[in-house]
Amino acid sequence: MRATLLNCTLKPSPEESNTASLAAHVVAAMKSRGVETEVFRLVDLDIRPGVETDMGDGDEWPRVHESILGSDILVLATPTWLGHPSSIAQRALERLDAMLSETDDQSRPVAYNKVGGVVVTGNEDGAHHVIADIVQGLVDVGFTVPGQAWTYWNMGPGPGPTYSDTEQGHDWSQMTGRAMAANLVTVAQALSAYPMQAPPD
Repeated sequence: MRATLLNCTLKPSPEESNTASLAAHVVAAMKSRGVETEVFRLVDLDIRPGVETDMGDGDEWPRVHESILGSDILVLATPTWLGHPSSIAQRALERLDAMLSETDDQSRPVAYNKVGGVVVTGNEDGAHHVIADIVQGLVDVGFTVPGQAWTYWNMGPGPGPTYSDTEQGHDWSQMTGRAMAANLVTVAQALSAYPMQAPPD
């Protein structure tokens, strides 16, 4: 099986990304289950605004899109800013919108039979709201989101240390990440064996 993980941090490489640090535990858990994962740090790419798969010369979304099409699992990983997903995560959802009009050779939406999950970090609360926003977008596009296909870390209300500044809460977030990986892989395997069919005319 293959997975694509989109790290929607606002920090360009080589800055340390708290989101990448937590997402790495999910990647490792999927790898232990035989899943090959390709990770994109979207802020390092020229991802143009828009709702098309290819926004023209220089747009680097098409290679991300190609990876998603070749994967069984998509994970969006984002920090929380002002209680919302990052602007990079929102742009990723907008570019995924193009998949609504794309179908496979059996006339199914291309996101059918792919599963989605969410990783959220932040030194403020709002993780459940961020998860809900992203899950709603993934389901709209056609992804299947298993139960508890998410993990998050935050320090509760108000500003505080980041994920990399403290060990507090890491055990829970990493345990939840392992459960998330198990649920994603299990449902992806089920859909591979018993795929969804094209919507009725």
